[in-house]
Amino acid sequence: MRDILIVAIVLAGAIAALRQPWIGVMLWTWLSIMNPHRYSYGFAYDAPLAAISVVATVLGLIITKDRASPFKSRVVVVLFIFMIWMTLSMLFGVDRAGDYWQWNKVMKIDMMILVALTLLHSKKHILALMWVAAGSLALLGAKGGLFTLLTGGNFRVWGPPGSFIEDNNEFALSLVMAIPLLRFLQMQLVGRWARYAMTVGIVLCAVASLGSYSRGALLAISSMAIFLWWNGKNKLMVGAALALVVPLLVAFMPDAWMGRMSSMGDYQEDDSSMGRISAWWNAWNIAFHYPLGVGFDAARPELFAIYSPYPDKVHAAHSIYFQVLGNHGFVGLFLFLTLWIATWRSAGWLRTKAAKIPEAAWCADLGAMCQVCLVGYAVGGAFLSLAYFDLPYNVMVLVVLTRVWVEKRSWQREPAYVPGWRNIPGLARKPAAV
Repeated sequence: MRDILIVAIVLAGAIAALRQPWIGVMLWTWLSIMNPHRYSYGFAYDAPLAAISVVATVLGLIITKDRASPFKSRVVVVLFIFMIWMTLSMLFGVDRAGDYWQWNKVMKIDMMILVALTLLHSKKHILALMWVAAGSLALLGAKGGLFTLLTGGNFRVWGPPGSFIEDNNEFALSLVMAIPLLRFLQMQLVGRWARYAMTVGIVLCAVASLGSYSRGALLAISSMAIFLWWNGKNKLMVGAALALVVPLLVAFMPDAWMGRMSSMGDYQEDDSSMGRISAWWNAWNIAFHYPLGVGFDAARPELFAIYSPYPDKVHAAHSIYFQVLGNHGFVGLFLFLTLWIATWRSAGWLRTKAAKIPEAAWCADLGAMCQVCLVGYAVGGAFLSLAYFDLPYNVMVLVVLTRVWVEKRSWQREPAYVPGWRNIPGLARKPAAV
């Protein structure tokens, strides 16, 4: 039954995408982030559902006239150059044939990001993408949070099988990054019970991230909380809420969790931490000898034997920065950092400029929460291999599209949306006072 439901949703979305290709972007985002088919047990598990969504969206893109250039910002230009550089790294790397599958996966994600920038432009599109991206993780977070509560935190929470976020650490960071996005959506809702339900979802995502036993996610959520408090208008209220909620969540977790978190200071006795250090040295030294990088897999015994001071500890980088450095060299890391710095600056522009325009007040909220999300990615990503994961790039799309929406004063041309269940939540009305 689950297989039939998932396939039916994909087929319906693909058909709709032929006439309205922006729906295909939402379908792809749902499949790539949530991976619902990986929770089935029959024919849907390995069905080419993502490929169906891509084909339908591209066909709709060819047919429709409602499209524009994806290069709406310098941020997008940097992304495109980074895509070219990654391709060169694969072509001139140490194992072109072996790296092809990963290159193909990454290029599909990035090409669909460009397709999204081509097809999306309205407030409706922006909110829809936010709901799909953050909502997909919220559903997984609610499931994981309930599991953690019911089991007393004695078992780890894992992500969708066969996905970028299958590992407990990567899954935890994705949930942490989703929290500020969910907060933005909550700020757009006017119904009291809808806002309460969103609060429950946010708390469950936080609980699930703790239940993953991820030390990187703990650092990420801590840095986000500090940033949110520092930039908040009501530091006293936010600080009091954090002082109340955080100790309760931590106190709920078992001794095994406390032991795992406290091991961060004993990195020399932690095999996982020493493996990371070995991988970081490997990536650093590789970058000096391979200007283009080695491709999409720097965790090779033959490379560690030459470039790591701990050659017996062959380990994935577990850091977005060293992952990119080892894979694509110093130029690749420069492009990667430039991409996120430019996205951060655009989100900051929204915070300051859009806040002065009543019709674009929601854009200031979006910019602020996307910056919080990027803080989590920057800190948590320092210890996790999520350089190519969809969600940060979706955040980039949201920031770019929203800035263009403000610069073009698009509220003057878009229709007035009528409140009702057929509309995207938060689209038709101004948010209530927080």
